[in-house]
Amino acid sequence: MDIPNTTPPAYSDLRSQNGAGAAEGSSAAPGSGSGRGISADFETFLRMLTVQMKNQDPLNPVDSSDYAVQLATFSSVEQQVLTNDLLRALGDQMGGGTLGQLAGWVGMEALARAPVAFVGAQIHLRPDYAETADTATLVVRNASDTIISRETIPVGEEAVVWAGLDDTGTRYPNGIYKFEIESYQNGTLIDTRQSQVYSGIQEARISDGTILLRLSGGTEIESSLVSGIRAPD
Repeated sequence: MDIPNTTPPAYSDLRSQNGAGAAEGSSAAPGSGSGRGISADFETFLRMLTVQMKNQDPLNPVDSSDYAVQLATFSSVEQQVLTNDLLRALGDQMGGGTLGQLAGWVGMEALARAPVAFVGAQIHLRPDYAETADTATLVVRNASDTIISRETIPVGEEAVVWAGLDDTGTRYPNGIYKFEIESYQNGTLIDTRQSQVYSGIQEARISDGTILLRLSGGTEIESSLVSGIRAPD
């Protein structure tokens, strides 16, 4: 008696006959799926595997190692989908972190060697001096680079406040000012350097991977040039 041929079709044919193409669709677009979608595809795969086992030729059964290969193949695809989703989530978090960092800069005061806008409020400086200086002078220049004020400051003073008033108590006009520290030794000028000044941050942006900050004085500097930051007074 002839035994009818019940050898099941190839695994790839079963996939098409049972509509298992959904598993491939999920692998092709990992970003559009989720853990639920992967689980559904795995259940479909198990149903296909069960049909394959039920309909195999009893005289020529499929080797158990073939089942192991099929399971390993699907598991590998599943892990790749999960890995792609994880990498995408990490990328989104990093992008959001960068935007959050930029938002954190705006409205703060940065300490940098840059001109600052004077609008009537006191200007806070962090001067530095030559190591051998015994006296120092704070020099203030306006937007035209003209010296408008000179005043002696104690050497070693870590914080200096410029009130923006002349000798008569009259307030200087609003504008952009630059501050320099002249260091003297025995009455001789030995060093002049631009002072660090706290200035409001009006804008923060990324250019070629570098964070740029626009200060209240209109100067745009790299964030790496900022030596300190604080909340505005």
